[in-house]
Amino acid sequence: METARILGVKTVAVYSEADATARHVQMADEAVLIGPAEVSQSYLKADTILEVARKTGAQAVHPGYGFLSENADFAEKCAAADIAFIGPPASAIRAMGLKDAAKAMMVDAGVPVVPGYHEESQDPDLLAAEADKIGYPVLIKAVAGGGGKGMRQVDRAEDFAAALASAMREGQSAFGDARVLIEKYLTKPRHIEIQVFADSHGNAVHLFERDCSLQRRHQKVIEEAPAPDMPLAMRDAMGAAAVAATKAIGYVGAGTIEFIADVSDGLKEDAFYFMEMNTRLQVEHPVTEMITGQDLVQWQLLVAAGQKLPCGQEDLSISGHSFEVRLYAEDPANDFLPATGTLARLQEPQASKTIRIDTGVRQGDVISPFYDPMIAKLIVWDENRDGALRKLRTALAEYQVAGVATNLDFLSKIAGHPAFGAKDLDTGFIERFKNDLVPASPVPTDEDFALAILHILLTRDATASKELVDSTDPYSPWNDLHGWRLNDTGHDDFVFSVGDEDVTIIAYYEKSGFRLALPTGDVQAFGSLLPDGTLSVTLGDRKFSAAVATIGSKLVVMNAGRQVEIQQVIDDFENTGSESGAGVVSAPMPGKVIQLFTEPGAAVAKGDPLIVMEAMKMEHTLVAAADGVISDIFHEIGDQVDEGALLINIDVGSEE
Repeated sequence: METARILGVKTVAVYSEADATARHVQMADEAVLIGPAEVSQSYLKADTILEVARKTGAQAVHPGYGFLSENADFAEKCAAADIAFIGPPASAIRAMGLKDAAKAMMVDAGVPVVPGYHEESQDPDLLAAEADKIGYPVLIKAVAGGGGKGMRQVDRAEDFAAALASAMREGQSAFGDARVLIEKYLTKPRHIEIQVFADSHGNAVHLFERDCSLQRRHQKVIEEAPAPDMPLAMRDAMGAAAVAATKAIGYVGAGTIEFIADVSDGLKEDAFYFMEMNTRLQVEHPVTEMITGQDLVQWQLLVAAGQKLPCGQEDLSISGHSFEVRLYAEDPANDFLPATGTLARLQEPQASKTIRIDTGVRQGDVISPFYDPMIAKLIVWDENRDGALRKLRTALAEYQVAGVATNLDFLSKIAGHPAFGAKDLDTGFIERFKNDLVPASPVPTDEDFALAILHILLTRDATASKELVDSTDPYSPWNDLHGWRLNDTGHDDFVFSVGDEDVTIIAYYEKSGFRLALPTGDVQAFGSLLPDGTLSVTLGDRKFSAAVATIGSKLVVMNAGRQVEIQQVIDDFENTGSESGAGVVSAPMPGKVIQLFTEPGAAVAKGDPLIVMEAMKMEHTLVAAADGVISDIFHEIGDQVDEGALLINIDVGSEE
C-alpha cells in the first residue's frame, strides 16, 4: 500500500470479521468486509474477492504472501474478469506449484535436483519402500506445500507411517491436496534462494541470493543477503540456473527459485540442488531490496501493467549486507507453541534508511488464533555483515513486546551467538544450539522488582491525581495513597511469587521519592511515566529508561533488551486458572481438534500421543504426561477450543 501510494495508485483492502481493526484496513483508501474469521469463508473465497474488485472499480488484485497468492484457479478467474493478477500466469503457477512436477521439469532442463521420489502413486507401502531406497534420513513434503506445512523429517523407518499420515493430513488441511513427495535429507545443508523477476516481453533477471538457513521446523527464522562466503562462481551458476528455469515456464512477475546446498565441504558451484519455486513475492524480499536498492513491489505493479523490467541484469549489483528476523507470537520455552492475546505494549526500534519494520499490528491489537502469528519483520542494513549484525542486535534490544509470549529473546540469542557471527550456518543450526538459544525463563533481579514497584506506584499516583481533579472533596484524607501509618513511616508491602517462594518488598514513602527495601538491601528510587508508557527512572545513582506492562496480576519488565515476567500476589486475587496435573490434558493454545488417538477406558503410557490440535496452520500433538487410563474425552474431532480448555482426563496410575 505504501508503494502504491507513491505511484499514485489507490488501494482497496478486503478483511474478515477478525481483522476489522487491522492495520491494513486503516491504511487502505477503502476497505470491504468479506466474511467471518475462518479463511475458507473469507480470504480464500475467490469469487467474493473478485466481486469486491468489480464493485470498487479495482483494476488489479495483489494477493500478498499467502492464501490465494499461488492459486492458479484464482489467477485464471482474474484474467477472465479482465482484472490483472499481480503475479505470474496460471500456467506458470501450475508448472511450479506442485513440487513433484516442478522437479521433473528441472531434470529435463538440466538443473540438479535432490535424490528422491516424485512420482504419482501415493500408496503408503510404496512410499515407505521408496524411502528405504533413498536411505534415511528422508524428508516428506506436501507437493502443494510451502512455509513448512505438510513437511516432516523422518530419521527411522519405524517412524515413517505416522509421519506420512500427519504430513498428508496437514497438506490436505492447508492446501486441499494430500499428495506428498520424498527426498533425501542432507545432513549439513544450507538453504539458499535466488530472487527472480520476469516481464511479459521476454526479459528475466535475478536479483542475487538470500541465505535462509536459520530455520525451525522448516520455517525461516532469520534471512540474510547476500549469502555469507558465497563464491562468485557459485552465485553466477545459481543465478543462471534460476533465470533459465524462469524463462522455461514463461514466468511473469516476482518469484523465488529455492536451492539447497550441501556444505559438508563448503559452498561449491557443483553442490547445489533445486528444491522448489515460490511463484509469489516472498516474506523475506526486503533483504533483497536493501542490498539492491530496488522496490520489488513497484516492479510487480509495473510488470502487471504490461511494462518492461526497470533494470537489466547488467544494471544490478550488490551493496552491503542485510538481515531480516521474524518476530512471532510464540513461546520458545513451550516448544514454540503459537500465542494469542492483546499486545499490551509494542515499542519498536526507530525506523530509518537502514532499519526497516514491516508490521500489520499496533499496540492494543489482538493476535488471534485464526492466522499466522507473525508480529513484525525487522530488517537492517549496513556496509558489511559484521556491521549489519551489530545493528540487528541493537535493534532487537530496543524492541518491547508484552501481552503475548514472543520469540524476541530467542532472536536476540541467535544474533548474539558466536557461531552465527562466525558464519557457521546450516539448517540444523537452531537444533544444534538449542540449549543456548532457548534458556530457562529468567529469574527476576532486584532491579526488576524495583522497576515493577515503581511502575505500580507511579501508575497509581497518576490515576489518583486524575480522580482528585474530579473529586467533590479534594482534601479528604482518603485521597492519600502514600501508605500512612500511625507512629510509623508510611509504606506499602508488595508480595511477588518467584518459583515456590514469595518475595516481600517494602516501599517507604519519603520526601525525595521512595526507598525500596529489596532482598539485597535498600535503594532510593524515583521516576516518572512518559506519555508513551516509558518509565524514566533513577535507582540509586543510576538514571535510565525501561518499561513495565501490567497484565492482570502479572508485570512484564522490559529493560535493555531483557524481558522478565513477575507475578504479583494480591490478597483478593482468586486463581481462576484451568485444572492442571499429570492426569489432565488441556489445550495449550486456541485451536481445532483434528485427530484423536484414544478413547475412554483405554490404557496409556507416558509419552503416548493422545490428540492432535491444529492452530495457526500447524499441527500440534499432545501426549500423556503419565501412565494411566483415559476416563473422559471432552471434545470431538472438528471442535474449536479455547486456550486452557480441558480436553482429556487420565486416571493416573490406574490399570485397565
